[in-house]
Amino acid sequence: MSDHESGDETQQAQGGSVEQELCTKTLQIQSKRFYLDVKQNRRGRFIKIAEVGAGGKKTRLLLAMSIAAEFRDYLTDFSEHYASLGPPNPDSLPEDGKLKSETMVKDNRRYYLDLKENQRGRFLRVSVSQTRTRGGPRSQIAIPAQGMIEFRDSLTDILDEFGTDDHGESDEGQSELPDSKYLRVENKVFYFDVGSNRRGVYLRVSEVRTNYRTAITIPERSWGRFRDMLSEYADRPGSSAKGDNNSQ
Repeated sequence: MSDHESGDETQQAQGGSVEQELCTKTLQIQSKRFYLDVKQNRRGRFIKIAEVGAGGKKTRLLLAMSIAAEFRDYLTDFSEHYASLGPPNPDSLPEDGKLKSETMVKDNRRYYLDLKENQRGRFLRVSVSQTRTRGGPRSQIAIPAQGMIEFRDSLTDILDEFGTDDHGESDEGQSELPDSKYLRVENKVFYFDVGSNRRGVYLRVSEVRTNYRTAITIPERSWGRFRDMLSEYADRPGSSAKGDNNSQ
């Protein structure tokens, strides 16, 4: 679970199914922080993007892995167009401030990509709406134009590791993985999430505190050695770890 999500919440996915976090990346672009979380539930695999502004305001949107790949490619096009623009000139701007626009469609969602300019600068606004619902609210994020390349590169790293298949591994393979657990210690929460990718099965151990998160990933082939090393520390004379079993 990422630091931008409450540590007291049970991870839930769309439709109420249990949600497993496979990977997370953090980007700091100007005054904004972006979290890219790869998640998986019974419906498949997707990326949850969260934008946190300087004032702490959060906005989120979801991308299926296949649409994330299309978005990654569009980021290259938008970056090249941005690089070709001259200095900002308020007198030559379109009335709506749009410099370039594209649209992506996935199932019943439509994604709008708009490179815009206003008094604060140039940025890429990404918004999504339900095609079956007219006039409803849109989820959206705004990426500073200077950060589009960095954003694209982070998406590329994710897609290289997890692929562009929305369904991820088969249900049969996923059912063999242990359930996620967590351990609360004073003001910290440790999450233990087992996942798999092209390199094999792994354990991600995340330490979460208010406004702070760090994680390590342990390949399955190393679990035994980690267990033995932890047991050696826990069983040493005078250790206070003996009998402590507050995990869930």
